[in-house]
Formats: sequence, structure tokens, C-alpha cells
Amino acid sequence: MSDEATSFGSASAVYERGRPPYPEEALDWLLPAGRPRVLDLGAGTGKLTRQIAARGLSVTAVDPSDGMLAELRRVLPGVPAHEGTAEHIPLADGSVDAVVCAQAWHWVDLVRAVPETARVLSPGGTLGLIWNLRDETTDWVHRLGDILRSPEQPRRTDLGAPYGPVEHHRVRWTHRLGLDELLDLVASRSYVILLSDGDRAGLLDRVRHLAATHPDLAGRDVFDLPYVTQCARATLMT
Repeated sequence: MSDEATSFGSASAVYERGRPPYPEEALDWLLPAGRPRVLDLGAGTGKLTRQIAARGLSVTAVDPSDGMLAELRRVLPGVPAHEGTAEHIPLADGSVDAVVCAQAWHWVDLVRAVPETARVLSPGGTLGLIWNLRDETTDWVHRLGDILRSPEQPRRTDLGAPYGPVEHHRVRWTHRLGLDELLDLVASRSYVILLSDGDRAGLLDRVRHLAATHPDLAGRDVFDLPYVTQCARATLMT
């Protein structure tokens, strides 16, 4: 994995505060009925894990970062949580009915991760991928992307055998947040974590300036950040 992919553990508290949840409509689509045992792969601090658990499903979390898992275990002490990666999942063959990977599949080595996820799935199990992407058709969100020098791009979801065709679904929604949460959202991005203290402070100051001057944000304690949640799923061929 790259330095960016492994950077999140050092900022687990910021990640937990700043990252949004996932729309329930997306989870309805990603978790078909009859899939009671779920692996949250790349679970991070448990943002998605807690939503899966709230549905009464049996969920296991796997993440490569000790720091992220420590936060997840604090929030969800009853959920099994293991250190591992998409390329090396510490679960038995056929032990889950669905694998869901949130905000992380673009980091994996597909050559190893595709067969490894298939290994832990039961026959007919599903692999679901999900990303919250900022909707940059809104002007202030587009300007935020310019400040970050990282405009949002749709994620690649090609899988191949032993999975069947990949299905797609998109959900448009908004997340209400304040300035502190917006700053934490920015600070939780992998490349921002790796900046020098001075460069990170300068970038966050530009976000503060945007919030203080843009007509959609200025003078407001809270505001709505629009998202497009990109979902993909595929069924294990038997």
C-alpha cells in the first residue's frame, strides 16, 4: 500500500469526527435480503460498521490500521475487529455472505483482492463497494475541490471473475455539518494528513476563508454538503 493508503491511523479521531455516514438507501441496495453475515472491509473507525450492526446483521470489521481499529473497538466493543487487508483477510473460507468495502477499494491490489474477497464469501455471496463523493455541481463544493487540488472523480469498479456482472447505483443526498466538521473532513483526507504542519495549516485557513466569504456559507453555523454516493455490487458466481 502507498503512504497515503496507510496514513489514516495517525488521524483516526479526525476521521471519526469529519467523515459522513452513508445513506440508508445505499445500504438497502448493497445488502440484499438473506445476507446476514457481513464483512466490513477497510472498516476504518466503524462509520459503516455501526450502520450495518444497527440493521441487526452479524458484522465483522477488518482494517489495516491499529489506530483506526482502536477507535472502532471503542465505539463498537461488541463487534469482532481484526487487522487485515483486502489482499489478506483473516477470516475462514466461506465465512461471510456479503463483503462491503467503503471508501477504500481504490487502494487495493485488484489481482489479489478480487480472489481473496471471493474466498471468504459463501456461494452466491455479494461484494459491495461504496464511496461518498462530493457533488461538485454545487459552486462552493467545486471551490472546495479546487482548494484541495483534488476534484472528485467516479471510482473504477471493474472486478471480473469469479464475480458476475457489476451492477451500479447512485444516491444523491446532503450531509448537514458545521465549520469544525468541514475542517475535520478536509484534515482526514490522506494527502492532507501527510502534509507538513505549515502546509496543512495553510490549506485549512483557505477552507475557513471559503466558509467565511462564499454566499452559500457566510454567516451560517451549519450548512448542507451535497454528496453523490456511488455504489457497485457483484455476485460470486458458483
